Amino acid sequence: MSNDSDRSNDDGRTRPDEVTRGAERSEADAGHVAGRPATGDEAAAADEGRRHLDLEDVAAHEREMAERGAHEQGEGRPS
Repeated sequence: MSNDSDRSNDDGRTRPDEVTRGAERSEADAGHVAGRPATGDEAAAADEGRRHLDLEDVAAHEREMAERGAHEQGEGRPS
């Protein structure tokens, strides 16, 4: 068993050991699935929404938002 102080950086944070790194790799490589399938009502609502989706409206909205963002000013704006 290793001592935690052996695995700490100068700033006090610990470094993960190979067991932890292996577990993280396994988890990252594992397939991910939804917690549950959609209910019939949820699937029907998604299908209904898809039928009413106007892709040209979506594209126009995206262009409008990109244009607004390009001219945004004020505090919090990246420099």
